[in-house]
Amino acid sequence: MERVHLPGKANILVVANRTALSVGLQAALRTRLESGPARFTLLLPLGRSPDAERTAQHVASRLCEAGLEVSAQVANIDPLNAVLDVWNPAEFDEIIVSTLPAATSRWMRSGLPRRVEQRTGALVRHVEAREAPRGLVKTPAGSHAVI
Repeated sequence: MERVHLPGKANILVVANRTALSVGLQAALRTRLESGPARFTLLLPLGRSPDAERTAQHVASRLCEAGLEVSAQVANIDPLNAVLDVWNPAEFDEIIVSTLPAATSRWMRSGLPRRVEQRTGALVRHVEAREAPRGLVKTPAGSHAVI
């Protein structure tokens, strides 16, 4: 899906999985809007399957209902590769990586925010959030997605 870069409105790539519907991530996106208008593309590293696509659309709908301009897409289950597959500095202005708290986050143990920044050269912001208490659905790829 081709994203349109609108003058004056930042396009921000957001990478999240278990924190995608968290209060913490929503608060961080709203805080980012205080810096200027933005639209968000939520990248969910769930693998590509019909179930993952449905999950992505559900998450995007919930975030839009919360008043955020969000589209969602599924990607490679490896979050770094997922970002590298879609990153294009002509389309996105920055990246937000949302993780669980550092003590429990595999993404943080692997240094994901730093690795994304090194590999893309982009401005990368890290958001630490708690998992949304909505329940989980196991995707065919074996990862968990928030619903």
